[in-house]
Amino acid sequence: MAMGVVITAHGQPSAALHLIQTRSVLSSCLRLRHSNLLCAPICLNSHAVPPRLEAFNLRCSFTNTDVLECVATEEVYEDTTCLDSNCSVPVVHLKSDTLETEALNLLVGDTYVDTILTALPVLSEEEQNTIAATPAHPAGLYALYGSCLAGNLVEQLWNFAWPVALALIHPSLLPVAAMGFFAKLAVIAGGPLVGKLMDNFPRVPAYNCLTIVQAAAQLLSVGMIIQAHTVNPIPVSSVLVQPWFVILAIAMAVERLSGLALGVAMERDWVVLLAGTNRPIALAQANAILRRIDLLCEIVGASLFGIFLSKYESVTCLKLAASLMIWSLPVVVFLTHLTNKLSAGVLDRARCPQTCCGSSAGSVPETTNILAASIEAIKHGWSEYIQQPVLPASLAYVLLYFNVVLAPGGLMTAFLTQRGLNPTIIGGFSGLCALMGVAATFVSTKMVERLGILKAGAAGLIFQASLLTVAVAVYMSGSLSQKVPLVFFLCLIVLSRLGHKSYDVVGAQILQTGIPASKVNLIGTTEVAVASLAESVMLGVAIIANDTSHFGFLAMLSLLSVVGAACLYCRWLKSPTDTQRSLFAL
Repeated sequence: MAMGVVITAHGQPSAALHLIQTRSVLSSCLRLRHSNLLCAPICLNSHAVPPRLEAFNLRCSFTNTDVLECVATEEVYEDTTCLDSNCSVPVVHLKSDTLETEALNLLVGDTYVDTILTALPVLSEEEQNTIAATPAHPAGLYALYGSCLAGNLVEQLWNFAWPVALALIHPSLLPVAAMGFFAKLAVIAGGPLVGKLMDNFPRVPAYNCLTIVQAAAQLLSVGMIIQAHTVNPIPVSSVLVQPWFVILAIAMAVERLSGLALGVAMERDWVVLLAGTNRPIALAQANAILRRIDLLCEIVGASLFGIFLSKYESVTCLKLAASLMIWSLPVVVFLTHLTNKLSAGVLDRARCPQTCCGSSAGSVPETTNILAASIEAIKHGWSEYIQQPVLPASLAYVLLYFNVVLAPGGLMTAFLTQRGLNPTIIGGFSGLCALMGVAATFVSTKMVERLGILKAGAAGLIFQASLLTVAVAVYMSGSLSQKVPLVFFLCLIVLSRLGHKSYDVVGAQILQTGIPASKVNLIGTTEVAVASLAESVMLGVAIIANDTSHFGFLAMLSLLSVVGAACLYCRWLKSPTDTQRSLFAL
């Protein structure tokens, strides 16, 4: 049995191309010289062809084609649905009853070929841009935005709530620093493993399962903090051995791991499928919208809990946060299913060819030992991360995570709370920092247009390092006890977030360009694990220097990390490699 390709010519500028199954290979005298088919090669499987495509005829055009000898006159008719996937050599036949001598003479001449080329429709640049800006599944994207809004609102509110609640228990940075340290350790150890599991399990069930796990961990954390507020005050040195603190640390670690996996799946995998891998403008717009939703949730979450805390007791505010967590869970699950339904089940598709094969060269070796499999997954993730072609840009991004005090976060929130600032002001500070992130999504676009993607990243890092240098100088002057210097100090940190978030946006595009699509989840989660390692180192230092009088020392270390990130990136930009030139057309 052999596969044949029949080209039926009707004297028209293009011909209908049919794939058929024939029992004998007919000798053909047709020879095509320098022929180019103006259509992509297609691999068909008879068992996988939908019914509506069974009678579909592909239309192709031949350019620069010469017919040199005779033409086979035997006709072959068979049903196109009976395709043999084992055929190896295609045979070209021409239907002689419709191929007239006059048409054949025209085909040999250059005039007819020129007619073919002038009759072919060519998309204008505006039409190509319109297609590139149109998402593949717009309805599914809107459902994804809704799911992201519901889930991120609760997550960002909780990220602001738990440091404030812990800081109100003891006038020390120790509880907040220790809790963040344990959570980061869990991300370092489990990040690559979670990414590998997400690459091997169905998207929608795995996402919903992790959503439920994250909500359960958040509710358990709320219960433990409420328990800590109801017990009698104890020395700060004894906090780490309390049962409620141990349970809280485990719950926070699980919550962080779940949030990591959910974020990577949505931002690195789902949005690419829904926007379209070959539609760069639509993908860029979807990335920007997701980032704005995240930052908007950070603004609303921090401000909302700050307002609650200024009017009600901390325990009452925690109960309100728990109610919001319970309410949002079914909404997120429903919108996740709706996203898959509106996108025609695109999230059910396999991620890469490796999922259809028994093994691959880059896969983690199978083992019956769960612990050994986990270790292999972690080692594989770190190996792939180190071998990525844009490693310096990623390391610069990681260095920014050493900045744990000159940024809105747990330590800064605890520091401002213990200085007696109103919770509304603290929430407003976090909200303004997030607002700078929203502005960065617009500023970074203009920077990329004027400077290029690589120079735009350098500009963001230099801008952040400059402002933080002035902020540390203001703090070292010892005038933060006064209102005006304190406000100026906070404003400098707020403005520095514009540079930080600009590099965050640009850096994400650099990593999307340089990381292979089949390794997105693995390298993405490993990168977060490396960033968590950097953050955990600084949190470990904060545990040792937990008194607020050591805040200046922590601020200096944070500044050095940002300056180091700018120097590393600029050095990489100054000495581009061949891979860098090929990826970014330098």
